[in-house]
Parts: sequence; C-alpha cells; structure tokens
Amino acid sequence: MAYITLNRTKLRENFLYLDDLFKKNNIEWAVVTKLLCGNTTYLKELFALDVKQVCDSRVTNLKTIKKINAEVETIYIKPPAKRSIKSIVQFADISFNTELETIRMLSAEAGLQGKTHKVIIMIELGELREGVMRDDLLGFYESVFELPNIEVVGLGANLSCLYGVLPNEDKLIQLSLYKQLIEARFNVKIPYVSGGSSVTIPLVLHNQLPEGINHFRVGDTLFLASDVYNNSTFPFMHNDVISLFAEIIEVTEKPKAPSGELGHNVEGETFDFSHIEPDATTCRALIDIGILDVEVAHIVPSDSNIEIAGASSDMVVIDLNDNPRAYKVGDLVEFKLDYMGALRLLNSRYIEKKVVD
Repeated sequence: MAYITLNRTKLRENFLYLDDLFKKNNIEWAVVTKLLCGNTTYLKELFALDVKQVCDSRVTNLKTIKKINAEVETIYIKPPAKRSIKSIVQFADISFNTELETIRMLSAEAGLQGKTHKVIIMIELGELREGVMRDDLLGFYESVFELPNIEVVGLGANLSCLYGVLPNEDKLIQLSLYKQLIEARFNVKIPYVSGGSSVTIPLVLHNQLPEGINHFRVGDTLFLASDVYNNSTFPFMHNDVISLFAEIIEVTEKPKAPSGELGHNVEGETFDFSHIEPDATTCRALIDIGILDVEVAHIVPSDSNIEIAGASSDMVVIDLNDNPRAYKVGDLVEFKLDYMGALRLLNSRYIEKKVVD
C-alpha cells in the first residue's frame, strides 16, 4: 500500500528557521494548514511546535483544529459562504472578507453566539481573485466599522495564486499606505497588514519588504521549502518534509513502444512513438498509485535513474531503464512532491499517512 510520511524533525527545523526569520523582521505569521486536509496526526505534530495562529480554507478543518488545540487562533482564509456563516463564527476567530452583506451576516451571527468576530478585509492588488476594489475601499470600511460584534483587525491581499502576479515593493507599499489612510480617516488602529505569503519570503530575505507589512500566511514553504517567487526550493530548508512511497507490484522487461492501433488514453491523450526504435526494450515497473491519488506531473522520483512513463486511474508506470539498483516486486519507490502533489495525496483516503523522525 502506498503511503506518505511527514518527517517531524525536518518539519521542526523548517518551522524554527521561518519563525526566527519572521521574528528578526518583526513579522507575525500564521501556518496555512490546508495542505494537511484536517489530518489529525499531522496537525498534532504541527501543534507540538510553538504555533500561535493557523489559516485554513475549510471549516471542517478548523473544527478539527479547535478540537486538538482550543487556544490556537484560527483564520478562515477565503470569503465566507452564506451557508457557512454559523460554523465560521463558531470555529474561526478571524475571517477574510470582501462582501459587505457577508460581514453583516457574520455580525448578526456573532451577536447570537455572544462573540466578537474579527475580520481582515482583502484588497484587490491585481491578481483578480478575492479583494475589494481600491476605489471602493474607504466606503467599504466605513460601513464595516458601524457593525456590532465585528472587529476589523487587518487588511490584506492575495498575490500569485491564480495568475502568478508577483509581489513587489510597489504593490506592498500600496497595501501599507491603505492601512495608514484608513487609520487616519476613521481614527482607528488596525493591527495587521497581511501582505505576505510563501511567495513574499524572498523580499524578506533580500531586505526588500516595505515597512508596515507585518503579517504572513505560510504553508508551502514550511512543508516543502518552496521558493514560490522563483519556482524553485530554498536550498537551506528541507524540501522533503512530506514524501511519497509507492510499492512496486510488477517488474518486467518490455518494449519501449506499444503495439497496435493507438487511440486516446483515459485522460484523452494521444501519443507518438515514431521516434522509438522498433526493437528497443526497457525494464518497466508498475506501482500502486494512480491518477485517482495524484497527477504524475506533481511527483518526482528521488532516484534519478527512474522516469515516469505514464499513468492510469490506479497504477503508475515507471521506466527503470537498465534497473541498476535491481528493483523487484515489493520494493518501495520514493517520490518528492510539489504543493499540488502533496495536497492531492493528503486528500486521498487511499493513501496511508505516517510520521517519521
């Protein structure tokens, strides 16, 4: 059976590096836990660290988090759906918001639950995902400040997740200036300017983060050492906190090219093998995962001699070439993962989850 592992030692070392980096720059940060898909075992490993605040985009995950650690501050990091208002007020201490009508509903529900619900207003800075348009910002804030049971604790922005718009000094200075403008206009104090995520970390490392950006939301870099800005990994962090292991279920020398008339495969793809020598053979293996669990574009064999030849719904075919390591049936093959690969595997109920030191 295929499984993934979380290495607690490497997780701790990545966490301590980031925590130290942010503390040195007077930045508070929240761990984005949505990658863990509410897995209780992995969440407990995370809370063994000095985690003060977490973000997630699923209410069920926040409910699980509160059961494990009632004291941790939870943030719901997408605009709430109307049908989820009650649960969001119950399990999220803070939520990201862009719609005035939604915040009115949060205000009413918070009153019913005897709570003050905190909100961070997201501003559109060019990524065209969630965010209040800048021309509407002052009027939006004025209406929100009038609502009972609501406390505005920050403003924020999302970049890079949809179209890959990169953060830069100009965009983040704008965000910081909006905070100053709102504080001066309404005579209030706003604690957070949540302008940072994994993609913004290089600006911290190169001392290019504008003053005033004081809150980050980080998951990708913590778990996978991702340098999202440069589409690579940070060499001074562990990029294998989470790894995949799949078992070989067949090993056979086979032709490199299929025989017969070719149509479309299960994903609608077609292939051309005209460049392959007719008599060429290779050592091929099947492993016990498939497209149902993960897309192969998001996994990379740790053994550089192995190539992924293709995949169907429940099996992946790998090319062992001359099989220099003498892989056999029952052996495990290790894979490194990117964010989407780890996310899919953690969300698969067919993949066992283990913790290693």
